[in-house]
Amino acid sequence: MKASVVCCTYDERMYSPLLEATKSIGNQTYSDVELIIVVDGNDTICEKIQEQYANEENVIIHCNDKNRGLSASRNIGWKLATGEVVAFIDDDAVADKRWIENLINTYRERDVVSVGGPMIPDWVTGRPSYLPQEFYWLIGVTHKGFADGAQEVRNTNGSNISFQRDVLVELEGFNESLGRKGTAQIQAEETEICIRMYEKTGHRTWYNPDAKVAHKVFEYRTHPKFLFKRAFWQGYSKQVMNEMLLTDGGAEGKYLRQLLTNFIPHRIIRLFRSPSVERATQLGMLLLLTATVGMGYVYGIIR
Repeated sequence: MKASVVCCTYDERMYSPLLEATKSIGNQTYSDVELIIVVDGNDTICEKIQEQYANEENVIIHCNDKNRGLSASRNIGWKLATGEVVAFIDDDAVADKRWIENLINTYRERDVVSVGGPMIPDWVTGRPSYLPQEFYWLIGVTHKGFADGAQEVRNTNGSNISFQRDVLVELEGFNESLGRKGTAQIQAEETEICIRMYEKTGHRTWYNPDAKVAHKVFEYRTHPKFLFKRAFWQGYSKQVMNEMLLTDGGAEGKYLRQLLTNFIPHRIIRLFRSPSVERATQLGMLLLLTATVGMGYVYGIIR
């Protein structure tokens, strides 16, 4: 079973991390892998990548004539793919050497059409003491309470998810009105395609906790301004999906119940039993970020 890995990029500042990401694909224990790099409207990066991989086999490079956005670039990538399985990774991530092997083994062992795994934090400048694990999803890392072992989930992070190529053809790929495009903030494209996948095939994404990808968490991504802005637009994106008549909001509902009935009460109890500045700060951030997501959702309704 051949695997195709699609990696999209557009920012020159991400060139060095991009090379780390693509190198991690070349170092996989699974041998039948092709790499597809889609450069989204940046001629400088395109020239560098073409020079870097001029003599490499199993590497396809495509350069968009203009910035088309992440979802459109991913669609271009999987359409160029020749593998039966198409996996997606971002230019700021590094795959575990057994990533593809673990994904492919899951396809062989189970009746599944989509497989993903966890995003592990790679703290570039250290872990911020004020960020609660329940909100690691804001920085592209698998959060506390996401899944307990191997099981079906609605979707995994877009930098560690794969699909049977035939399913992508049937779904006509990602919705190009969602996903990052320059400074545009509407997200949730992975959620949207996986909801459509479930409606069409009856299958959800299978979560394999051994199929690991590390995500570089740069300093700016841990700044409170970034976190609150991202939380707001994540809430807005959920409302956009509601307007698209997508009805599978179970994951958000389950997560909210965990926050209100489990995580927040337990944090309050621990704070009273053993007070500390870090625990108090994380509890405060947990409450404020939850409220900010709600504000984004309400803004989407009003708008």
